[in-house]
Amino acid sequence: MLSFIARRFLASLAVLLVASYLVYILAASTGDPLSDLRQSSLPNKTTLIQQRIELLNLDLPPYLRYFVWAGGVLGAFIGKFNLGDTVDGQHVTELLGSAAGTTLQLVTGALLIGIVIGVTLGIVTALRQYSAFDYTVTFISFLFFSLPIFWIAVMLKQFGAIGFNNFLADPRVSTPAVIVLSLLSGVVWMGIVGGSGRRRLTTFLVAAVAAATVLIFITLTGWLNNPTLGPVVTTGLSAGVAVVVTVLSTGWENKRSRYTALTVAGLGLVLYYPLHLLFDQFSIINTFTVLATVIVITALGGLVGWLWGGLDRWQSVRTGAITGVVVALILLLDRFLASWNIYFSQVANGRPIGTIGASTPDLVGSFWVTGIDTFTHLLLPTVALILASLAGYSRYARASLLEVMNQDYIRTARAKGLTERTVVMRHAFRNALIPITTVIALDFGALISGAIVTENVFAWSGMGALFNQALHKVDLNPIMGFFLVTAIAAISFNFLADVIYSALDPRIRVSA
Repeated sequence: MLSFIARRFLASLAVLLVASYLVYILAASTGDPLSDLRQSSLPNKTTLIQQRIELLNLDLPPYLRYFVWAGGVLGAFIGKFNLGDTVDGQHVTELLGSAAGTTLQLVTGALLIGIVIGVTLGIVTALRQYSAFDYTVTFISFLFFSLPIFWIAVMLKQFGAIGFNNFLADPRVSTPAVIVLSLLSGVVWMGIVGGSGRRRLTTFLVAAVAAATVLIFITLTGWLNNPTLGPVVTTGLSAGVAVVVTVLSTGWENKRSRYTALTVAGLGLVLYYPLHLLFDQFSIINTFTVLATVIVITALGGLVGWLWGGLDRWQSVRTGAITGVVVALILLLDRFLASWNIYFSQVANGRPIGTIGASTPDLVGSFWVTGIDTFTHLLLPTVALILASLAGYSRYARASLLEVMNQDYIRTARAKGLTERTVVMRHAFRNALIPITTVIALDFGALISGAIVTENVFAWSGMGALFNQALHKVDLNPIMGFFLVTAIAAISFNFLADVIYSALDPRIRVSA
């Protein structure tokens, strides 16, 4: 393992040095960083030009200036890391820190949600191969894949923000809309569940009635303007999560896992009022407090699984821990929604879905209000990135799972009498993750550099915006800082993918 890490590090360092040199020379030849001053009519123009020359070492040719920049980077080994200054005299390290934090906030959520949705759709379409649902998902995913990202972003601003904010002035769903959306919900769930004709019809009716009930409830109560879950809905959602997690984790027939998941769902009801009291009484609530809450409830879920577990405790522990995570998130969602009315009326002035920037300027409020503000500004750019990446994840997951399902060991597992859930989740899905891991590693390494078009449309000051501005100004130090962060991210996640390969498939050894 150590020899593998050493070889990869040396090879990556060599590639990084050569690539950074080429990028520096090419970027330096694209224009003149003094052009704005040369065209200026300021009386002290000559002094400003001389100051910038001294600041950026422009008196040196680019092939020598690169080594000055590289010396600042290598100074990290002696505690003197320096990426230089911009043409405006700002420190590049400070700009990169701020831009990278904004970009990570945007792309991390989009990547994780896109992976979950895309891989799930890929698995379902693989299991429903050549069905109407398979064809529909394929068509929709490739439709969004082929559309320009700027067009998707602009349409989301028009209909997802402006249109929806206008709708919230009188949030009533018309009767024709209720009928159409209910029928659409029935068709979608019928395609997902599949099965015999009778099962499909039952699924269609249940999903359509449920959707119609929710839409009518929203219209009659004005729920969108003052959304709350309450203990009843929270408990119902927790019970539904318990059922789904049990079915996917061990199968519903596993009594101990079933009892574990339902007990954890009941634990959510027990903790409902104490958590609300805790969050309301303590004024110092921050991200650490919220993460601690999730960790504690997850640990309690694992403990419940351990107590319920029999000979195979770890199945129940896994089921309880996963259920605990989701139940904790539901409880936190309920607490965030309790502050929605304050944000909706006092901060957003009745137009909560943001279209510009990462947050409301000069916002002062509680942790819950600022959290809602962050979410409303993240919503549209995150959805844009998800829609653009959905086709890749779903198609890779579908193709990979179909290939694995045709292997001999899958037929052997079925011949041994294992349930289809066990065959798919335990034997097929794990091996199907290997090519998906490669795609995810490459995507995260690429997205860390910033979604330039999306950031531009929604006015986010992230890595993409930083690179775009530096490129227009022929500002080499920010360009090279952007390149350095992107290259290190790509190298790191490719190495992480190699390590994950060995965890997914014991036949792969990184020391080979």
